[in-house]
Amino acid sequence: MTSSRNRISKAVIPAAGLGTRFLPATKATPKEMLPVVDKPAIQYVVEEAVTAGLSDVLMITGRNKRPLEDHFDRNYELEEVLRTKGDAAKLTRVQESSDLATMHYVRQGDPRGLGHAVLCAEPHVGDQPFAVLLGDDLIDPRDPLLARMTAVQEEYGGSVIALMEVDPETIHLYGCAAASPTGDDDVVNVADLVEKPTAAEAPSNLAIIGRYVLDPAVFEVLRKTTPGRGGEIQLTDALQALASDPSLGGPVHGVVFRGRRYDTGDRGDYLRAIVRLACEREDLGPDFREWLREYVSKEM
Repeated sequence: MTSSRNRISKAVIPAAGLGTRFLPATKATPKEMLPVVDKPAIQYVVEEAVTAGLSDVLMITGRNKRPLEDHFDRNYELEEVLRTKGDAAKLTRVQESSDLATMHYVRQGDPRGLGHAVLCAEPHVGDQPFAVLLGDDLIDPRDPLLARMTAVQEEYGGSVIALMEVDPETIHLYGCAAASPTGDDDVVNVADLVEKPTAAEAPSNLAIIGRYVLDPAVFEVLRKTTPGRGGEIQLTDALQALASDPSLGGPVHGVVFRGRRYDTGDRGDYLRAIVRLACEREDLGPDFREWLREYVSKEM
């Protein structure tokens, strides 16, 4: 039986990036606030954490990220206007983000990589396992990846990373795991991690995607991790150290995700994510799909 001490309740969301791939839209607007249909991308990520039982959320921010804090705070003036108008539906939508979770914020300061962003969370996280969710990956709520990962961590201990099978020709875009089977069909033992290997060098076609459940031992490893390219501290390097020497803080396992994932970190994939999610909405889908069919048939 899992002790309450090891129960995971805290989520960390790094959100200090500059979003340069979306300039000029992100010149004054954080990339995490770009809308995916009618909600900012970051709200989907916080909702995912809360659905998995992680209601204590720490966001690692940077300069020009104040809109993130404002979005998850109350907007009394707007709420009062909607209340006066009797627009209960919009009032509920506005209040959803401020009622989601207990939100905390800390600034990363210098942009020294994902590993450094995670290290900034140590004072808040303490000595408990915790989750890290990257905002570029949106996971469909019908495919509860994070809940599965926390269950695996509670069973096996150590750290757990999310993996996804990709075309070997695209593995150079990802971190890649050298893995072996366990008794669970969707869980693998991770022995090594290789950052963006060529197809010939890759130990598998299992790519790391932006969900992690980490043992607090990762903080000590991160403190000893040498900065890599661009002077950044890489989380992958710390996880590689944990995988190669479990005595540092337990084993590393991977959950192989076979569900629906929407990549919002690339402009083309961002547009595709919006189209896919809009098509599946009950309130938007029927009319939007009809228009889309007509548009595609004309363009073809």
